[in-house]
Amino acid sequence: MASNLGILGRKLGMLRVFTGDGASVAVTAIQAGPCPVVQVKGAEKDGYDAIQIGYVDAKDKHLTKPQIGHLAKAGEGKFRVLREIRLDAPAEQSVGEALTVAMFEPGEFVKISGKSIGKGYAGAMKRWNFAGESATHGTEKTHRSAGGIGNNTEPGKVFKNKKMAGHMGARNVTAQSIMIVDVRPEDNLILVKGPVPGPVNGLVMVRKY
Repeated sequence: MASNLGILGRKLGMLRVFTGDGASVAVTAIQAGPCPVVQVKGAEKDGYDAIQIGYVDAKDKHLTKPQIGHLAKAGEGKFRVLREIRLDAPAEQSVGEALTVAMFEPGEFVKISGKSIGKGYAGAMKRWNFAGESATHGTEKTHRSAGGIGNNTEPGKVFKNKKMAGHMGARNVTAQSIMIVDVRPEDNLILVKGPVPGPVNGLVMVRKY
């Protein structure tokens, strides 16, 4: 099976399961798929190999006319979420084939992408773990300040990507090397070890290596 192949799902939350030797393992439950393939792209026609999958049923009022026309070609229904997955080889799947959690196995390592929980505007100490300024010795009203952010006349500017206060979270994050603890195809469930990005009910994509 091609690497990078994945499936869309929702993060249900965390719980604990017990292994055969009695060890307690913290896991995240993800309800994923089934995700029908609505489009297949090939290197000859499109310049690269990829498939597009759909997730979450939708009504006409949830979609634009171009989206309705695009999904009508596949004839597999209407979906709120469409994601394209680039492949390193020609797709083995065809339009209409559904991807399910059965494509994964316990013990397999995957990468999981999602949008991290938004924290709003945060200072440099919370956002970047800055130490802050001293509590005494003349420091006044700047205990949690970031401190100096640039140099003098040369270069006379603040460099891009400087770690400063700002919006924290709410960005796309990919967690690497997450181990699958259990797969339950009858319930469309995957249990993975440890936490994954995003809030409860947040959209995530689970992909193979």
